[in-house]
Amino acid sequence: MTAASERTVAARRAERRRRTPFLKRFLPRTLFGRTLLIIVTPVILAQAVATWIFYDRHWDTVTNRLAYAVAGDIATVIAMIEHDPSQEGRDWTLATIARTTDLIVTVEPGQLLPDRRRQLSGLLERTLGKALDERIGRPFAINTRVAREWYEIRVQMADGVLSVMSPERRLFTPTSYIFILWMVGSAVVLFAVAILFMRNQIRPIKRLAIAADALGKGRDVSNFKMEGATEVRQAASAFLLMRERIQRQMNQRTEMLAGVSHDLRTPLTRMKLALDMIEHPDLDPEVEELKADVAEMEQMIEGYLAFARGEGTEAVQPTDLTRLLNEVASGARRDGTEVTLSAPEGLLLPLRPNAVRRCIANLLVNAGRHAGTAWVKAERKEGVIEITVDDDGPGIPPYLREDVFKPFFRVDSSRNLDTGGSGLGLTIARDVARSHGGDITLDDSPYGGLRAVIRLPV
Repeated sequence: MTAASERTVAARRAERRRRTPFLKRFLPRTLFGRTLLIIVTPVILAQAVATWIFYDRHWDTVTNRLAYAVAGDIATVIAMIEHDPSQEGRDWTLATIARTTDLIVTVEPGQLLPDRRRQLSGLLERTLGKALDERIGRPFAINTRVAREWYEIRVQMADGVLSVMSPERRLFTPTSYIFILWMVGSAVVLFAVAILFMRNQIRPIKRLAIAADALGKGRDVSNFKMEGATEVRQAASAFLLMRERIQRQMNQRTEMLAGVSHDLRTPLTRMKLALDMIEHPDLDPEVEELKADVAEMEQMIEGYLAFARGEGTEAVQPTDLTRLLNEVASGARRDGTEVTLSAPEGLLLPLRPNAVRRCIANLLVNAGRHAGTAWVKAERKEGVIEITVDDDGPGIPPYLREDVFKPFFRVDSSRNLDTGGSGLGLTIARDVARSHGGDITLDDSPYGGLRAVIRLPV
């Protein structure tokens, strides 16, 4: 591919990306991915709504109640101590609180809390701080790192600091963990089941696509069977009917061509014999012209039959493309064309070897007919085998490069009409390439002539 062609392809890709909606660029391209997205998106949205409702209602309500209950107990302790500030009353209050609640309360006489309160972080600390402000109304500090699963609440009193140790279970409900685990677990199970079922539903579609691709490349798909959902089975049934119609049409064409070949060759043979039997010196120029016309008609009929036959009856088989190219290049050299071949070893792929041989031979025949030298190069590129045939001839104008693939089309008189063939060489070559799932394109050659590029899928 030349630099100009690469720039053209890049420009087309950029134009397609520009026209593609922004959101669509990030959506899955496969049917499996899109179907899974259809299943997953509602589940994620539903769980997001459920989580928001849970935290907005359940978490907020339960946490507030627990925090206000602890703050209420602390306020009760402070009230009881202030009601009876004696040592005996204080000891009785602390013993009663320890016996009737889960709080561990101690008094630290003479202690003072820092003037600056630590910034509360987290939903639980902020909720508890709000409850302490409303129920107690005194300076306080919350320490969440004093012990595992324990919270320390320190409240400033007139003669010291009241230290309250509260277990985490009095401030935090484990139902949030259970809820999250339940959501995640159910989502994982749902995704696993969805993936399993979707893979089973997508598999028949993939097999149908593989079978259709193989049929397009002329390969046998006899082991294909209908399976999957009703719609997929309908598509598979339509594919099998199409395959039967194509095969029946090819058989009918082959039978018809056999009859056409016989019917046309018989009168041409009689004409050739009649011309050979004419012995009249005055008619020799006219006889020679008639002989040339008969030979041209015979050549055109042979070319037409070869094109219509399309090598469709040849079976696909693993082929060493490097060896095949060497054989075709050797044949072209014997015909007087100077051929330079560059192909790596080990280019193996399923082909109809005779058809591909004829395709490449037609290109070399054109190169030998209109140029003196041909350069053939084969290489593997991104899943395709690319065969390039260059020559140093006059080339073909860009506006005619698609027309030359039409049957019986010849460029102009600058391509010698006497040796220009019937105009089917490139037509047959493209027909062979496309029957293998590939194609042929024409471009300018760096050697000054024409470049023909054959791309065959691996």
